[in-house]
Amino acid sequence: MDNPTAPQDHQQVMFQLDLEESGILRLTWPRGARIKEADAQRAMDRVNELCGTERHPMIVDMATTDDVSRGARSVFAKPCQANRIALWGSSPVDRVIANFFLGIMKPPCPTKFFTSETEALEWLGQS
Repeated sequence: MDNPTAPQDHQQVMFQLDLEESGILRLTWPRGARIKEADAQRAMDRVNELCGTERHPMIVDMATTDDVSRGARSVFAKPCQANRIALWGSSPVDRVIANFFLGIMKPPCPTKFFTSETEALEWLGQS
């Protein structure tokens, strides 16, 4: 008789966060990321730490993200030091994830989905 396989623990998703010379925060999630609440909280804590008392616009590269859990979406809906957020993706899955977030959760600041990085950065520059 085979023993049922225990569910695997979630492996922490690494992300890249930079404050560019232009003053824009760039948050990049890796290919195939399945973002859970703890991952989202680590990212938002790092945003707040990097910004200190200043607020900055942020572009989130979510291209090729596989999933964002309900808990992670709740974290992303909390105010942070980003004052404007551009969600940038390219696939239909990216659009579904972004539209679900924007439709269900109330973003803490102006937030919009883009399929063009150039358009996302232009919009962020309007703040």
